[in-house]
Amino acid sequence: MLPTHGRYDYHPWPSRAAYGWPAGKKLAVYLGINLEHFAFGEGLGMSLAPGGPQPDVLNYAWRDYGNRVGAWRMLEMLDELKLPATVLLNSAMYDYAPSLVAAHRARGDEIAGHGRTNSERQSLMSEAEERTLIAEATAAIAEAEGKPPAGWLSPWIAETLSTPELLVEAGYRYTLNWCHDDQPTWLKTKAGRLLSIPYPQEINDIPSIGARKDSAQQFANMILNDFEERRRQVRDNRPQVMGIALHPYIVGQPYRLRALREALQHIAAQRDTVWLTTAGAICDHVHGLKEGLVP
Repeated sequence: MLPTHGRYDYHPWPSRAAYGWPAGKKLAVYLGINLEHFAFGEGLGMSLAPGGPQPDVLNYAWRDYGNRVGAWRMLEMLDELKLPATVLLNSAMYDYAPSLVAAHRARGDEIAGHGRTNSERQSLMSEAEERTLIAEATAAIAEAEGKPPAGWLSPWIAETLSTPELLVEAGYRYTLNWCHDDQPTWLKTKAGRLLSIPYPQEINDIPSIGARKDSAQQFANMILNDFEERRRQVRDNRPQVMGIALHPYIVGQPYRLRALREALQHIAAQRDTVWLTTAGAICDHVHGLKEGLVP
């Protein structure tokens, strides 16, 4: 027997129960907008080009473009298309760019936990250090938003063997860390159940554009093809979740934003047949379903 995580059992797709999203819709679509802040001259960070010795001005400034310009242009696009969003927030953004977070708050977007900064990786921490990280990020959101976040995405999707337990203990209802399914699934933890909501590692601008070097149009076509194939697949009466993971320093660049807008316009035009929502609303709906429908 191979070592296993013990978090979930194997549930083959054909044996899944049929259920629906609100109004009987079968496809839920949410946008995960990553608002991230990075330390200058140290720590982790996505790179546009091979970085030199610290301070790595080129890559730091490229990432900072997202908070200063790209994210604001994305907000205009979201307003134009009347699309909700789940904001995956580094809590350091409250000190660095509070007006940007406030703009999403004014739209009614969901604010989910995404650590303190993407300059650190919690999988390298002791349990005490990781507990402190989660507590500090959670407290900052609760103070600013008037309520704690329901969902969590780890910086760099990094976990220790204790992360799911620590999230449940901190009051989290769902995690976006596991990309193992097209439906929400329950994770087992020693502290109780934790809902896993699909967060994409394919329809995600970092692995697509940053790692595979896909063009803006290729990424937009991926979104469209994923959406239309899922619309076809849900005819089997089994609901699905389609997440679209976006980072303003990548898709907020004008030529990429133009291609992204065209793809999201197509999705927005189908709002009568699909559920355009947030990860938090998906979580709320699943928590209200009859026991046993969700694996």
